Formats: sequence, C-alpha cells, structure tokens
Amino acid sequence: MKGCVLQPVIRTCMKKLLYFSLFNLSLIASACGQTNSANETEHPMNNPYYSRTDMSKLNVSDAEWKKVLPEDVYYISREKGTERAFTGKYWDYEGLGNYYCAACGNHLFISDSKFSSQCGWPSFFEAVSKNSVQYHRDITHGMIRTEVVCGRCEGHLGHIFDDGPPPTNKRFCMNSVVLDFEPLKH
Repeated sequence: MKGCVLQPVIRTCMKKLLYFSLFNLSLIASACGQTNSANETEHPMNNPYYSRTDMSKLNVSDAEWKKVLPEDVYYISREKGTERAFTGKYWDYEGLGNYYCAACGNHLFISDSKFSSQCGWPSFFEAVSKNSVQYHRDITHGMIRTEVVCGRCEGHLGHIFDDGPPPTNKRFCMNSVVLDFEPLKH
C-alpha cells in the first residue's frame, strides 16, 4: 500500500527532472549553435581572410591559402580544379538566399539569379554586382573559355558561357565547393 502512494510522487519528480534536463540540453545546444554559426560566418575553419563585410582586395600567397583553406576548396580555388558534374551540394539546390566565396566570403550570387541548366553544376545568369567577379581568358584543355574568379581573392569559381536564359543569356557555371550559401532570414 505504501508503494502505491509513492509511485505518483516518484513519477512527478522523474517528469520534472526529465523536463529540466531536456530544457537545459536545448539551451546548451542552442548556445553552441549560435556560437558556431557566428564563427563560421566570420572566420570558418580559422580562416582570417574570410569576411562577408570586408570587401577590400586580398593579396594572399598560395602557400598561405593552403594553410587556411580545406583541401577541396584549395584545389578548386587556387589550383583551378573542377568538381565532378552532379556531385556538388548546390547543383540542384533551390533554397532562397545568398552565395558567397568559400575562400574569402565575398558576395557572389543571389538565388534569384540561379537556374536549372542541367549541366551538373550550379548555374546563375548574373553575378550580384559587376565587381563581385572577374573574368580571365582560359585556353587550357584545348578549349577557349572565359574563367570566372572571385573579385576579392581571385579564386577560381568556374566558367561563363553564352547559353544562359534571358535577361543576360549568360550561364555562370560554378563549382559548389567554392560557394557558401546563407539562407534568407524570415
């Protein structure tokens, strides 16, 4: 009989303890998420050159970039590599937001200019501003193309072609690895 009287009390105490624990865990997780998010926006992976607010031109050696960039970003950005078609995280991504240079944080494209080109890489019909990217003649691999590089760090992003949709008829064919995406905040 005494056990029956204590069971509701024990259940109530256990529920309160469980709710208290879950509440504290959610606070800790939230605080950790906010800290990581802020750090990644300003200096992802300990990259002191990454900034979404500083638009000054960078003059950083490839040796220094190699120290601060992840291997895949370094390969494409500094060695002018290319990811395999249909493997990048943004080739068919439809989220609304902004695309930034993964090496330096420079604002490159907005989702309103992204379109489905079915080429296997993220495609945009225009850059966010005339200074956000630069163009270089590329005659590698037996082709004549126009390379697109970041306007701030001059990292390789991809190539531009004249087979895009109106209003520009351009297709910025970019590598997902060298793009960071930030969704629009509602």
